[in-house]
Amino acid sequence: MSPKLVLLVSALLCCPTAVISFAFHHPQSSILRRDLVVTTRLNEAAAEQQRQEQIPRHYNNNDVPKTGGRGVTSPADQKALSLGAPPADRPMGGSYITNGGLQVTAKVVPLLQGPGVFQSALDTLQTKLDSQRGVLLDSSYEFPGRYARWSLGFVQPPISIEGRKDQIVITALNGRGNILLPVIQQALLDLKNNGVLSKVENDNNNVISATIVPPPPAGTFSEEQRSKQPSLFSVVRALVHLFAPFGDEALNNSNNVDGGQLGLYGAFGYDLTFQFEPIELKQKRDPNQRDLVLYLPDEILVIDKQRNGAWTILYEFETKDGQTTRGLERTGSDEPFQPFNSIDNHNVAFEDRDTPRHEFATSVERAKQEFAVGNLFEAVLSQTFRHKCGEKQKPSILFSRLKSRNPSPYGFCINLGNQEYLVGASPEMFVRCERPNNKNSDDDEEPEYPPNSMRVETCPISGTVARGADALEDAQRIKSLIISAKEESELTMCTDVDRNDKSRICIPGSVKVIGRRQIEMYSRLIHTVDHVEGYLRPEFDSLDAFLCHTWAVTVTGAPKTWAIQFVEDMERSPRCWYGGAVGFIGFDGGLNTGLTLRTVRVYNGIAEVRAGATLLFDSSPSAEELETELKASAMIDAIVRDDDEEVVTYTAARKSSSTRNIGVGKKLVLIDHEDSFVHTLGNYLRQTGAEVDTLRSGPSALATIERMVIQGNKPDMVILSPGPGNPSDFGLSQTLDLLTKHSIPTFGVCLGLQGMVEYFGGTLGILSYPMHGKPSMISLTAAGKADRSIFSSLPDSFEVARYHSLHGLRDKIPSCIEVTAVSEDGIVMAIQHKELPMAGVQFHPESILTSPFHGMAILMNALKFLR
Repeated sequence: MSPKLVLLVSALLCCPTAVISFAFHHPQSSILRRDLVVTTRLNEAAAEQQRQEQIPRHYNNNDVPKTGGRGVTSPADQKALSLGAPPADRPMGGSYITNGGLQVTAKVVPLLQGPGVFQSALDTLQTKLDSQRGVLLDSSYEFPGRYARWSLGFVQPPISIEGRKDQIVITALNGRGNILLPVIQQALLDLKNNGVLSKVENDNNNVISATIVPPPPAGTFSEEQRSKQPSLFSVVRALVHLFAPFGDEALNNSNNVDGGQLGLYGAFGYDLTFQFEPIELKQKRDPNQRDLVLYLPDEILVIDKQRNGAWTILYEFETKDGQTTRGLERTGSDEPFQPFNSIDNHNVAFEDRDTPRHEFATSVERAKQEFAVGNLFEAVLSQTFRHKCGEKQKPSILFSRLKSRNPSPYGFCINLGNQEYLVGASPEMFVRCERPNNKNSDDDEEPEYPPNSMRVETCPISGTVARGADALEDAQRIKSLIISAKEESELTMCTDVDRNDKSRICIPGSVKVIGRRQIEMYSRLIHTVDHVEGYLRPEFDSLDAFLCHTWAVTVTGAPKTWAIQFVEDMERSPRCWYGGAVGFIGFDGGLNTGLTLRTVRVYNGIAEVRAGATLLFDSSPSAEELETELKASAMIDAIVRDDDEEVVTYTAARKSSSTRNIGVGKKLVLIDHEDSFVHTLGNYLRQTGAEVDTLRSGPSALATIERMVIQGNKPDMVILSPGPGNPSDFGLSQTLDLLTKHSIPTFGVCLGLQGMVEYFGGTLGILSYPMHGKPSMISLTAAGKADRSIFSSLPDSFEVARYHSLHGLRDKIPSCIEVTAVSEDGIVMAIQHKELPMAGVQFHPESILTSPFHGMAILMNALKFLR
């Protein structure tokens, strides 16, 4: 990235003024160059320094409540949740008709029990994956209410689906696949007729290729509908619909037929996120690298390790015109694994890592510069380590080593074809969706959410410490992890962004943190983990949930779009599969995927291990580089060491009747400044009963608002979202021109407040210590305690979440604006215009660090008093 950002923090401490110049790659445009003139007085800088020195004492408060606890019931105790495992009872087999008119017949054959029988069946399947396309998913880690132990896999599938950018190819891998191809082709032709595909071609009768039309430009559609725009997932969604059981009765019966196991299995590459949120690509991609590889199986081995049961499901398909797979052989081509020395690699220079030693630490320093000026809150940078594979490094052997040395909830061994394999032991769920059965103790009690609502859950991981030598040392390291303000901030940001991802598509009020900073222990690492759930609105499905989370903030950063651009700019090679996902999309509407972490990618005889670190302003560059090496070590150990070698909880508040009714009948417009929390803010606003449309900032959004005014549908309020950068990056002065022109009530959050300060003639300053994912106590001023203040009925002081570097200088606030709240260190935290219906807060009312009671009260007051 050029030119280099220069930040002279010392200047803030020794001179009245400082000029800070920097450049940053905007995700959807060329380099934006901007100069921010920061004026600060000596006493303000000294106060900032004093506050910075006090931060460790504030964040390491060790008061531990001993009374008042009442506990929270586990979701698994309230609902019949599968935890991703096969059904408790072996399915019975049978038939059902799909939406596409196919008859699916499943025959369930139990495996005879006996010493080593189940393991033998699993080993045989695993060995076949060295030479045959297929998937093995293996969960060998238990966690109450989250993970169970099971295995599931297959080889020689009849159909493969491969995608790259706007191209998708569906191939019949054997004669059984040829039976299904005409039905699939018709589904794609329907997409073409609906304007989703621009081209559908059938090559040689066993390959269908299609081209997806470009999506419309951002700002022309609601951000809540982004996951519905044309992409590779449009084809995946069509295939899921094609094979889904027809009607509710068939859907409910399918679980008895095969346990809901039929679906698409495989891997989702990192570059798929660019179909959801385009950025400026900088790195050179391998033209043969695929973004998506999925298989439709017709024979699945299922092993329930916890209940000691196993069975094979054999599927037959029959089309409406009588074509059937019955009697056709389950076969396919064999392509044995080829070690490095057996492949012609002489034209490719072998490098054992993509980032020279100590240069990763340099990238961390670069990230800290971005944090300092508020372009980023956190970022996840990674590096790749490489080893040559011999006969002792076959994928099946690597997987056996990983399973025994590093048990995990998302183990996998996948033969992607073309001498490419993925072998992993991921600790982190990406997205899991299922329809739970509510277990209400009172039959008359109304269910919490509408019947058949799809539950979506995630388990963000952030916060890492190495395992100790024994349990006592483990306990000490867990303690150091829990009291670390830096590690807590990492996970806080991850979970705030994750909640935002869900809020885009979930029922208002259903997004909840059901596990907070819980400890998960693996072979070499200890992690802190949050558990987040939500329930999808009826118009969204599990693929919407998948897309809205691409990719998890735990592998990208925040704000997510700017972080993804930073990753693209700073890393030394494309991520390929790293940071993507592996798993299963069920034809019954369910989904179970894990992040592609702790993974060995074997390609043309070379094993690649990629590992990343979550970076904050507090990060130590050398420590973060060591963390990536530590995370990679378990995978590298599986490559280089034979088995015979010796080894040296948060609960959302119930909504009051006033919360449900204050916004009823109101039309709100939420302007999205490319922030990662905007949909959580929208979710809070919808809980008031208001109708909320989210528009990406820019000329299109302003034209939409102007058109609403002309048509007599003037918004009751416009909310200016938070965002990275500074107000001029998003033309907030033009936005406020329009809003003042039409006297539209306006409420700003973070960047929105900063825009108001500048628009009315104030001046912004920059903190010497960025407050990203940090809590602060704020106090109300006399104006903040007024009857019609946005803080009406709130305490005189309370804790809030801060995500900012810029702030309005208190002595430069224009006379038309009243300061209504300040932080402990004297920073302006809220304002309200004396005459116009405009107010703003510097903090985040939607964050988990701000009490939902307080956050909702502020938004309700804004709707009530800003008129």
